[in-house]
Amino acid sequence: MTTALFPELVVNGEIVPQAVIASEAQNHHAPKGKPGLAWRKAARAVAMRTLLLQEARRRGLAPDPAEVGPGRFETGEEALIRGLLEEAVVAEPLDEDAIRAEWARDPARFRAPPLWEVSHILVACDPRDAVATAAARTRAQTLGKEASGNPQGFARLAGAESDCGSKSSGGALGQLGPGDTVPEFEAALHRLKEGEITPEPVLTRHGWHIIRMDACAPGAVLPYESVRHRIAAAMEKAAWARAARDFTQTLVDRADIRGAQMQVGPEQPEAETGE
Repeated sequence: MTTALFPELVVNGEIVPQAVIASEAQNHHAPKGKPGLAWRKAARAVAMRTLLLQEARRRGLAPDPAEVGPGRFETGEEALIRGLLEEAVVAEPLDEDAIRAEWARDPARFRAPPLWEVSHILVACDPRDAVATAAARTRAQTLGKEASGNPQGFARLAGAESDCGSKSSGGALGQLGPGDTVPEFEAALHRLKEGEITPEPVLTRHGWHIIRMDACAPGAVLPYESVRHRIAAAMEKAAWARAARDFTQTLVDRADIRGAQMQVGPEQPEAETGE
């Protein structure tokens, strides 16, 4: 039913069924009790998709659906939109000087992976067992305080108390790099400075860890030649995105659209009252 809150969407004379917008609205967040916001977001998305499909058909495009995964292919509409963007969106070619300038802006952004020398004490538990996990945490906190109070005795404490096989080497795990440990453990390593011990135990699927950063070697700054392709790829992607925005804006500017607000400027945000 068409109402002021859920208006009819018409794109260049083509009436879009409200069921299409209702289906799209499920993909857009809105505060509880304000369905009009999700509807307006969905109407914009559907209007833009309709414009792209109209333009693709106007150009007589008929691309075959591409395989997007093992045994999974684009829908006909997805293929049409892809074909249109491939034909209509042309990004400006990159200039070698621009790529080098982007690197020179801050070469320290491009580094080899860091290397860490790490020791730890593990208090093993199954995180799926809430009671065992809580008990293990209490023990780990006690061990963590003892380790922080006597950093020189970390290896002895690990040898006596750790549930990890590394206890035989004082908890030393050797040299680690990104991807060598589980994500929660690695995240803690990124926060530690050389000589520091985690202030609180870190939970992973293996249990609670008290971690000491024995040594840290930040990755060396990489030379331009070794990162040029990464910089160029990122700049090409950004340039294509800008060209795509310009193209779609051109379609919007010359279209007759009713029932969707296609532009919401920073000075005119969508109202959230009454919906």
